[in-house]
Amino acid sequence: MTPAIRAIKKAGASYKLHEYQHDPAASSYGEEAAFLLGVEPESVFKTLLVEDSANKLAVAIVPVTHQLNLKKMAKALGVKKVLMAAPADAEKATGYVLGGISPLGQKKPLPFVIDSSAQLFNTIYVSAGRRGLEISMAPQDLIALCHAHVDNIRG
Repeated sequence: MTPAIRAIKKAGASYKLHEYQHDPAASSYGEEAAFLLGVEPESVFKTLLVEDSANKLAVAIVPVTHQLNLKKMAKALGVKKVLMAAPADAEKATGYVLGGISPLGQKKPLPFVIDSSAQLFNTIYVSAGRRGLEISMAPQDLIALCHAHVDNIRG
């Protein structure tokens, strides 16, 4: 059981787990998940970490079909500029490996911004804390659990 699953169970939120056979050669973890689960790729969201000029980290959750727009993310956070966090920093801060970073059950509380397109779906999919395991849930539950700000941050 991953920290993400423990966190969602503890919160009492409604969710479903979806497991699939991850291909280590896959170039896009999220698009692989959408294909293997047979769901709309726009409903699968990736968890990315950014850092500002003061080296403070924040979490961006965007559809796997889009890139994160760093200018929009900076604006949503109320800072001048953000960059993608170094992979080692992302793994250290969250306790997860790349391709399996879940927005739930992270080691450190960080600011969260969820792309507004999540609200277009009744159910969205996010990593459950390891490659090959996804959680589906209502976007409003994810927003509440992450204490997230909702904004258009996709490119």
